[in-house]
Amino acid sequence: MAPQFSPYIAFPGTAAEAFDHYRELFGGELMLTRYRDFDTSSFPFEVPGDAVAHAQLEGGLVTLAGGDSFGEGCHGAGPQPLASDVYSFLIGMEDVQEAKDLAERIIAAGGELAMPIELAPWGDHYGQVKDRYGVLFALVVPGPGHGREG
Repeated sequence: MAPQFSPYIAFPGTAAEAFDHYRELFGGELMLTRYRDFDTSSFPFEVPGDAVAHAQLEGGLVTLAGGDSFGEGCHGAGPQPLASDVYSFLIGMEDVQEAKDLAERIIAAGGELAMPIELAPWGDHYGQVKDRYGVLFALVVPGPGHGREG
């Protein structure tokens, strides 16, 4: 098997909800495994059976992996922002309107605009939007002659 890279997001008990949300936003096929799906008796800690052990979203606009983390504040009700702002993912789009449409879908679903999608000094269109879970998505549309070297 060839090496693969998938960004992994650890959620505070909201992974199932978040990955359903990402499937709606980005498309693709979602594979989700909960801890109740296998024997956890040998684990050195207790896990809620409904917690997500692993989720993988593939085949749409993005490939993402993730699951539920454990600790204080985990497994509460509703979307919770992540405790860290280190998650940031760059999505390359083909045209500016497509990028703006995706940003609007993320905002309409409870996210917020962090930086408008505009022409950047380096010649690409670039902007940022934070989703309702606190994950920052940077959107870029390469300008003429940018990002197409062969």
